[in-house]
Amino acid sequence: MAHRTVSRRRVVAGSLAGAAAASLPGCAAVEFISAEPPTLYTLTPKSTFDENLPTVEWQLLIEPPVAATALDTVRISLLSTPFQIDYFADVAWSERAPAMVQTLLVESFENSGRIVSVGRETFGLRADYVLKTELREFQAELYRNERPPPVRVRLNCKLVRMPERVIIAGANFEDMVTPVANTAEGVIQAFDESLGDVMRDVVEWSLVTGQADWRTRQSV
Repeated sequence: MAHRTVSRRRVVAGSLAGAAAASLPGCAAVEFISAEPPTLYTLTPKSTFDENLPTVEWQLLIEPPVAATALDTVRISLLSTPFQIDYFADVAWSERAPAMVQTLLVESFENSGRIVSVGRETFGLRADYVLKTELREFQAELYRNERPPPVRVRLNCKLVRMPERVIIAGANFEDMVTPVANTAEGVIQAFDESLGDVMRDVVEWSLVTGQADWRTRQSV
């Protein structure tokens, strides 16, 4: 089984000088404290990829990402210290973070135009490969003393050959983006860009890695 790590730190140009992260609307609140329902946000799938990606004939299913309890929620996570997880008040994801990421991964694979048969593992469809993922980082990091607080996304992936259920490769994909504005919308945009970069890498790695294994299987 091959392992590699893809790590990249990106800083979006622009920041609000002197703006404290705690000034973000509802920042660093352990619970939603507003009497009003939270504003719901979702993120977007990736739609741009390496033009040299292979077109594949095999079928892929994507399992729901595994995540720690603190991330398996609709709340938008904020690390006040390296050891303390809080949540933004008055805002939330439209669905639990792992379910949202699974949906966006499926849509990103479809947007690549290089694979016809891709779907959720919960559909119970036959597959040649299964993509298992673990959402390990999905939060803004206030403790870094950067204003606005940077957003980190990290996804561990394993590509599994079916029906043998053999892991043919594994990789970690990580990205960090600093918001352009010290606002809730700025933080959400940073989540969108960071997750988008990670999903692009996951799609490209999965297609290239799976196709190499597929060709080997067909030649036997």
